[in-house]
Amino acid sequence: MDSLPVDTSNPAVRDYLALIRLQVLTPLSLLINIVAVLVCAMIVKPTIGDLIKLYPTSITFRPSFVAVYVMVIYVAQVGYCVLLVFARKAETKKALVKAVGLSLVLANWTMAFWAIAWVMRLFLLSTILLGILVVLLAYSNVVLLVYHTPTTERPLDMMLIHAPLRFFFVLPLSLMFPYSLFITLGLTYPPNHPEYYDRYAWPGFAVVLSANLLGLAVIAIGRDITWAIAATWICVSEWSARPKPMPVYSTTILFTVLHPLTLLATIMYHFFSRGRRGSIALPPDDDDHHRPVRRPQEVDSNAWA
Repeated sequence: MDSLPVDTSNPAVRDYLALIRLQVLTPLSLLINIVAVLVCAMIVKPTIGDLIKLYPTSITFRPSFVAVYVMVIYVAQVGYCVLLVFARKAETKKALVKAVGLSLVLANWTMAFWAIAWVMRLFLLSTILLGILVVLLAYSNVVLLVYHTPTTERPLDMMLIHAPLRFFFVLPLSLMFPYSLFITLGLTYPPNHPEYYDRYAWPGFAVVLSANLLGLAVIAIGRDITWAIAATWICVSEWSARPKPMPVYSTTILFTVLHPLTLLATIMYHFFSRGRRGSIALPPDDDDHHRPVRRPQEVDSNAWA
């Protein structure tokens, strides 16, 4: 056949074909991501965790905490792939095709290549790949927030589209990219000399503070539960890895408390302010309604009785 028996110039047909492509490419990219990371984390020597121990920095984290975090990302993406197949609402399909699209596919491939670059100790390439990963996920999250705002009318969209993309985005933005950049720039200390742990404490403090301030602003403005959980999780993974310079340690402890408190405060403020705006005005009394309107200088004769 010279051409397909469908009109590919029709936008609806193009969107349908794009959805079909995503139903194939997204699970495939997720599978490649999972296999690559698992092989590099469990089979190849040195593993991803071994290299984290070999290159300690002022923002080093506990690998087991981040490993659980990554597993949550994978589980959430499985739910996303299920939604790709069973989505029926037009707005949901539009978010899957127009907002996320191939960026999640490319992000999974990028993370797979990052794992390979990391175990090969190609730290400059690792940093570049993590930067690309941040850009890809930032694009999807911004488009989702601007054009497909999360709403309680579509709870599955919030749980299986917005939450996985946000959770995935916070990890490289707040932790993996800065850590890889520190190693690339040589901001490390010898693993057999833990007494040098306070080297480059202030660059680590600047990174941790800026990343958490950004997260705090997102949580306060958008009441973002996913970001609050992700940011708190990352803070715990950082301060639990000891030794840690005091500026970094105290900052991560502080934001471990601030993130959930800010989320709770903004939710309560929104709830009570919405209650005040939704108060019902009482109708006027019947006596006031039927009382005749007097001119400004007219005196009521009953007042003199």
